[in-house]
Amino acid sequence: MNAEQVVRRGVLAIAFAGLLAASAYSQSQDPTPQQQDLQKDKKDIRNDKKDLAKDRADRHADQRDIHHDKRDLNNDRAERNSDQRDINRDRTDLSKDRADRNADQRGINQDKKDLSKDRKDRNQDQKDIKKDKRDLRKDRKDLRHDKRGH
Repeated sequence: MNAEQVVRRGVLAIAFAGLLAASAYSQSQDPTPQQQDLQKDKKDIRNDKKDLAKDRADRHADQRDIHHDKRDLNNDRAERNSDQRDINRDRTDLSKDRADRNADQRGINQDKKDLSKDRKDRNQDQKDIKKDKRDLRKDRKDLRHDKRGH
């Protein structure tokens, strides 16, 4: 073999290797921009569907919470109204109790006056009793004296 053939074979080998490399490179290249957009769109759609499902679940949970909160609000309103009625009744009772207390105090004050009068009457009665006892003793003495004839 002469040098010329060796060079030709080397050039052919390099050219063949270049063709193989070029074909392999073209196959391993990224897809075309249109294919990339399609793949991205499909991925976006999958993600959007997942997001929608999560949003739907969140909306249902929020609706349950709203319903529960409305029920709690109605219960709270009923309790507040009941408490206000109790407060109003307590105010009325307190007012009546104050009026009763004041009437009782007036009664006590009147009873104190009556008690003072009753004590005076009792003391006067006690004096009268003593006087009547003295008179009784004197009358008995006079009776005995009259029976003896003096």
